[in-house]
Amino acid sequence: MSLPLTGLKVLDLSRLLPGPYATLVLADLGAAVDKLEEPQGGDYTRHMPPMKDDTSALFLGLNRNKRSFTLDLKSPDGVAALKRLVKHYDVLVESFRPGVMDKLGVGYEALSQEHPALIFCSISGYGATGPDRLKAGHDLNYIGRSGVLAYGGVKGGAPAMPGVQIADIGGGSLFALVGVLAALHERQRTGRGRFVDISMTEGSMAFLHMHLAARLMMGSESGPLTRGVETLNGGYACYGVYRTQDGRYLAVGSLEPKFFSGLCAVLERPDLMPGGYDTGEEGARTRRELEAIFASRPQAHWVALFKQHDLCVEPVNEGDEVLSDPQLVARGMFVKAGDVMHLKTPLHFGPMPTRPSPGLGEHTSDVLRDAGFSEAEIAALSR
Repeated sequence: MSLPLTGLKVLDLSRLLPGPYATLVLADLGAAVDKLEEPQGGDYTRHMPPMKDDTSALFLGLNRNKRSFTLDLKSPDGVAALKRLVKHYDVLVESFRPGVMDKLGVGYEALSQEHPALIFCSISGYGATGPDRLKAGHDLNYIGRSGVLAYGGVKGGAPAMPGVQIADIGGGSLFALVGVLAALHERQRTGRGRFVDISMTEGSMAFLHMHLAARLMMGSESGPLTRGVETLNGGYACYGVYRTQDGRYLAVGSLEPKFFSGLCAVLERPDLMPGGYDTGEEGARTRRELEAIFASRPQAHWVALFKQHDLCVEPVNEGDEVLSDPQLVARGMFVKAGDVMHLKTPLHFGPMPTRPSPGLGEHTSDVLRDAGFSEAEIAALSR
């Protein structure tokens, strides 16, 4: 059975996490992804611990189902080769700072003149325009600027540092995928590609959309968003994380009244129901009561109890526990290929291809040959 993106050709100039995860999803969906790397060192993630043999496990997990080839884009011959190559691709993804591709002579305006159908996706921290477009940054900086970082944490305390890369994946990879797929649909109608400008800072703001959009709607009738006191960031006792007797945690998401009233009934504390939705002292008292109740028994006790009641209470999986979660296992999220386990991208369109991640430049000759380069030209570019 063919996959949805079979026949799509993607040229991936990105590195680290946002671009490579976006192209991983495309590759898992059947696209032919060719990863262009620098001859010396390649993608930075190749060298980041933990190492499996002589290659980073981080790189291996992000770059299956891709081919790797190398060109020196600091040389005129390398740039000329890229200009020839790009005509054979539908999509180009890059993550340099804005303007770098233009300086090389391979920006969107230059390439689209020769290849009008090209979809050119640029992923950067702050976007291709604006006063901070050239600033360096990483995920933590982008969620700091977007307001996302400040929204998590306890009332009166410091912002809670997320353990995952929200701006990289949520703001960068996923919005790049949305933009590329939308541009592909548009190209079916117009025959032309387009420039897709992805700002990871702006993309991370999507996680605040419901709350920040409401703030804008309310204007002077409400105040700024505040850490630890809003309905879903710590203000409601019915929606939070609670510690158990054995130092484990429960994720209590009993937001709707039918769920919280059910939780209070199971705990034999119907008197707590009104305080579940109070962001003042009554709510704080209810939270303290719940903290004491959940701290009186180990996590397993509560998991067994709430398994009998569908009330939006789940264990917080720690460490490798997620790898044996029965729902995730049943959904096939962990795929074995040979003696290696892969984490599946969360789209189900049939069996996922599991070609191993490529060695640096492993497919240089194949990629160039496919694009019509002669053996002499391939040898010259490979020196």
